Order: sequence, then C-alpha cells, then structure tokens
Amino acid sequence: MTKTLPTLLAEIRACTVCGSSLPLGPRPVLQAGVSARLCIVGQAPGRKVHETGIPWDDPSGGRLRAWLGLTETQFHDPTRVAIVPMGFCYPGRGASGDNPPRPECAPLWHAPLMAHMPDIALTLLIGGYAQAWYLRGRRKASMGETIKAWREYLPIGYLPLAHPSPRNQPWLVKNPWFEAELVPELRCLIAALEL
Repeated sequence: MTKTLPTLLAEIRACTVCGSSLPLGPRPVLQAGVSARLCIVGQAPGRKVHETGIPWDDPSGGRLRAWLGLTETQFHDPTRVAIVPMGFCYPGRGASGDNPPRPECAPLWHAPLMAHMPDIALTLLIGGYAQAWYLRGRRKASMGETIKAWREYLPIGYLPLAHPSPRNQPWLVKNPWFEAELVPELRCLIAALEL
C-alpha cells in the first residue's frame, strides 16, 4: 500500500476506464476515510446523485438514513462512513430502472480502497450486486433469502440489505419482517459504532 488514501481517491475521481459506455460521461461518486467505521456498498449512483456528486442524495438515501438512524451530517462524514458503490458512475437508464453498475469498478478499485480503511467494523451490502461480490459462494439462492439469513453474515462483518429505493416498495410490503425486525437491529448495530 504505497499510495495514500487521498491519492487513491483522486485517481478514482479522475477515472475514465468505462467513460465511453456512460451516457452522461464519467463522474465517480464515493466517499472514504481512513477512520471510517461503517462501509456502505450499494449499486451505482442514480441520475440525481450524478448531477449533485453527493452519495445517496435522493429518496433512496433518505430512506437509508432513516433505517440507519443517522443524520445527513453523520452519513456524509467520510471519517465515519465510507460509501463505496459497486459502480462509481451513473450507468444510464435501462428498461426497468437504471442499468446495472459497470463491471470495471469493483475489480479495479474496491480492494485498494478497503485496504486503506482498517477500522471498518460493519459493511452494509445493499442489493444483489454488492451481495454477489462480497458474499460470493456464501449467499443464498435469492437476494431475499440472503437478506433473511442476515445473522449468518454478521460474524464476518457483513449485513445484506434490501435496496431502499421507492421501486423496491413491493418487496418491502411482501416482507414486513425487514422493517419490523431487521431495521431495529440495524439501528442498534449502527448506534454501537458510535458514529
């Protein structure tokens, strides 16, 4: 690890590896700090986040902060919370929502970033792409089953979550245990990190 975290973050923010595949061009959005205790791994920035450059600056982010019991100030403080999506740039619109995160980001940048954050105590894996990358063969047959088995992953520092997007409301309605049981436990885990 010869690069400092600020140097690495500058390289990531200047990345154009998949620029020709991005409809609005590259604009990597992430945050990280050496002392961060919580890491949030989501999918990729949406169009609004691409425009503002602020991670989770949309209705999904509002719901996520409510689940975590964090203020905007706490959430957007890189010394407390790292936000490392599977794809750092807005991937464009698909048939039923945004396109999947670009496949280049995680293999290129995740390991070097994580190496600079030794104090991460909990990593939230939001959605199927993050769960597939970090849990690999440990995940269950479906995202829903993986999330239901959330207690299995805590000993290795991971907590799989559903995506807080309004588009995911049908899943949340069909799975009331998520907000009734998992979210209160999540708040306790976050409170214990003393962010």
